[in-house]
Amino acid sequence: MARHLITSAIPYINGIKHLGNLVGSQLPADLFARYQRGRGNEVLFLCATDEHGTPAELAATKAGKPVAEYCAEMHEVQAKIAEGFRLSFDHFGRSSSPENHALTQHFAGVLAERGLIREVVENQMYSKADGRFLPDRYIEGTCPNCGFDSARGDQCDNCTKQLDPVDLINPHSTISGSTDLEMRETKHLYLCQSQMKDELEAWIDSKTDWPILTTSIAKKWLNDGDGLQDRGITRDLDWGIPVKKGTEDWPGMEGKVFYVWFDAPIEYIACAQEWVDSGKGTDWQRWWRTDQGAADVTYTQFMGKDNVPFHTLSFPSTILGSGEPWKLVDYVKSFNYLNYDGGQFSTSRGRGVFMDQALEILPADYWRWWLLSHAPESSDSEFTWENFQQSVNKDLADVLGNFVSRVTKFCRSKFGEEVPAGGEYGDTEQALIEELTTRTRAYEAHMEAMEVRKSAQELRAIWVAGNEYLQNAAPWSTFKEDPEKAAAQIRLALNLIRFYAVLSAPFIPDAKDTLLAAMQTENDAWPDDVLAALAALGPGHAFTVPDVTFRKITDAEREDWQERFAGTRD
Repeated sequence: MARHLITSAIPYINGIKHLGNLVGSQLPADLFARYQRGRGNEVLFLCATDEHGTPAELAATKAGKPVAEYCAEMHEVQAKIAEGFRLSFDHFGRSSSPENHALTQHFAGVLAERGLIREVVENQMYSKADGRFLPDRYIEGTCPNCGFDSARGDQCDNCTKQLDPVDLINPHSTISGSTDLEMRETKHLYLCQSQMKDELEAWIDSKTDWPILTTSIAKKWLNDGDGLQDRGITRDLDWGIPVKKGTEDWPGMEGKVFYVWFDAPIEYIACAQEWVDSGKGTDWQRWWRTDQGAADVTYTQFMGKDNVPFHTLSFPSTILGSGEPWKLVDYVKSFNYLNYDGGQFSTSRGRGVFMDQALEILPADYWRWWLLSHAPESSDSEFTWENFQQSVNKDLADVLGNFVSRVTKFCRSKFGEEVPAGGEYGDTEQALIEELTTRTRAYEAHMEAMEVRKSAQELRAIWVAGNEYLQNAAPWSTFKEDPEKAAAQIRLALNLIRFYAVLSAPFIPDAKDTLLAAMQTENDAWPDDVLAALAALGPGHAFTVPDVTFRKITDAEREDWQERFAGTRD
């Protein structure tokens, strides 16, 4: 039994995420976790809310709540929505947890001992109107690289270039809007990433199976311009993990906290500790410490392309730099952007369909299928209501749902609500079984390789194969001349429903539950042997005719949703 550690990029606490966030990390991670569990492997799937930094402070201020209270409430909101989308986290943690506080301070102390943290006296933006230093995300201005007029002080969302606030053209405070900013002296800690360049480059070069998108971004940051730069890991903020060397105070760093991009990835490890401390798991070290069993774990991270630099350079600098036997990521599955109806999704600007709104419209499976089958892997992709309607109606309602309805209703009318006996499989049935065997092995290969769209295409082809068989065999005609032969055809088709439920579970888990319940079976064993799997429900096995598995989206609904979600949210 293989062991898979799976993490999704942890979402910021500041509000409800949009569909682009979902398909860029959490949803494909869930797909892979569900698939590996379905194959009988041991999985630890972790995610959390990213609760520190300026996004949390700004959102709490806007909500009129203390930041700790706001974060606690939003964690519950995000956890509930994740459950609504059937994201099967083993634990959904919090970067503000005591476990992450202790572990972040531990890493800082070890890195300092190894000479990989240096103190820097620097000038930073100070807002007279706000009476405080402004961390990078409290400052916006025009990007000097691409001209985007709403670039943040740490990074441009448009071109993804890493920035410092002083780089911005015409900067202003996001708190007060004031442009009365000046540079003042302050002291901060820097992680000496530049000392790790050769080790990081050798490690990245060893990952020959990584997606081109991941490797190209990592190497660009390693080698472009002046190469890998040292990175500040502290901020002048009230909310965050206090700067300490392990359990000891850090002279000169009083009142400062660690930068969110230092502590957030460490939460992946701390999350496993939370999983144990919550009573849901045991022995987190066997997943994260290579000296305690984690050497045989395959660790896969899922994220949007904007997170790649921090996960391939900054976090590995922390892990490698510590000199301790922590598990490094084996595979980084990165995604491009999902755009919305001619523009960009944006949490900060309220553009697009958000996760809570999506669930108010339709159940999770509808969204899961469309998002995964259109995942932005090789390039950006775009959500349009027309495409969503077409995909749901054709793939889910016409191909899968219609098959289930036709088979169960016909069997009920001619043989009753049980798998019929009699008849033998002929050449047509054997040809179908051979095709399904070939396609199932291809589906497995795509899933193992985390080729999300190809997996969806192959799964749909498996559904189509059953429909084509049903159309060609035409048991409703066969029954008139040879009821025994029709019984064999329907027996195979009923078993296909269970077969489809199992294979489809990673994509549409609610449908899997519905179909297995209709077939009155809890047998969700993976079809390693397709022939045997298609005989799992023997003659006399009872079933019920399910309600409509997937309904069609009407033109009126589509038009209403297009108007209602025109790209803004209060």
